[in-house]
Amino acid sequence: MAHIALKNEDIPGISGLLYNRPDTAAPLMHLAQTILRGPSTLSEGERELIAASVSNWNGCHFCFSSHGAAAAVLLNRDIDLLDDIREGLKETEVSGKIRALLVVAQKVQINGKEVTADDIARAKEEGATDDEIHDTVLVAAAFCMYNRYVDGLGTWSPKEKEAYRESGERLAKYGYGTRKS
Repeated sequence: MAHIALKNEDIPGISGLLYNRPDTAAPLMHLAQTILRGPSTLSEGERELIAASVSNWNGCHFCFSSHGAAAAVLLNRDIDLLDDIREGLKETEVSGKIRALLVVAQKVQINGKEVTADDIARAKEEGATDDEIHDTVLVAAAFCMYNRYVDGLGTWSPKEKEAYRESGERLAKYGYGTRKS
């Protein structure tokens, strides 16, 4: 049970909070749509992978599982990608650029001031553009906020990863509040 009374206690994670407060849901969903589905040279799957990784590091099970499931669909992977994200992507082939960007994202997750000029130089050496570094930092920072929103209000979430398969498919297909074109 959430820390506050919700209109529908049966809706898990951020979904229940968004249902409860449509006035705040609209801008939060717009932000998610913009940073995860808007124009970027990072693929939608790569951005979902960053969101899932940050959520994992923050210990936010709902966001980790939801965005990890979306990443799995968008990257043509099995739902077991969630296990590999938890393990630091030991089994999943990702580019050096994405690994370098994940280092930046993890430092943002800890404290934005942890990101160093060397971290940025390494990402650029691996082929990351200024826009991709920007997008990585924004996704990481935004997901710290989303994670704290979900967990700070004590929402519930299904435990098993299979419970997120359908929502991952829906997020991959439709995005966040607006249909993808």
